[in-house]
Amino acid sequence: VQLQASGGGLVQAGGSLRLSCAASGGAFSSYGVGWFRQAAGKEREFVARLTYTGIALYADSVKGRFTISRDNAAKTVYLQMNSLKPEDTAVYYCAARDAVTERASREWNWWGQGTLVTVSS
Repeated sequence: VQLQASGGGLVQAGGSLRLSCAASGGAFSSYGVGWFRQAAGKEREFVARLTYTGIALYADSVKGRFTISRDNAAKTVYLQMNSLKPEDTAVYYCAARDAVTERASREWNWWGQGTLVTVSS
C-alpha cells in the first residue's frame, strides 16, 4: 500500500485547509486511517483517526476544529482543518493499518510522505 498526502500550504490564522491522502493498492475500505503531525523540534503526535468500523477519534487540541473523513471508492482519506492556529504548523502525515493491526496494537502498517502546513499569525 502506498499513501500520497497533499493539500498542505500557507494559510492565515483562522483559515482552513483540506488535506488529502490517496492510497494505492490494498483493501482500503477495510483499513483504519489516521493523520499525525510533527512540528519542528517536536515529536510526531496523533491528530485524528478513523477506525475501519467508522469511528472517528481526535486529539484534544484539534477537537471541534478538524474533521477526518474517507471516500472508500476514491481510496482517499481527508482532514478538513478549520479555525487554524499558528500552533497547528507542522508536517502532516497520513497513515493506514489493517484491521488485525488496529485491533492488536497502536502500530501503523503504512505511512505517507508528509505535507507541510504553515499557519501564520
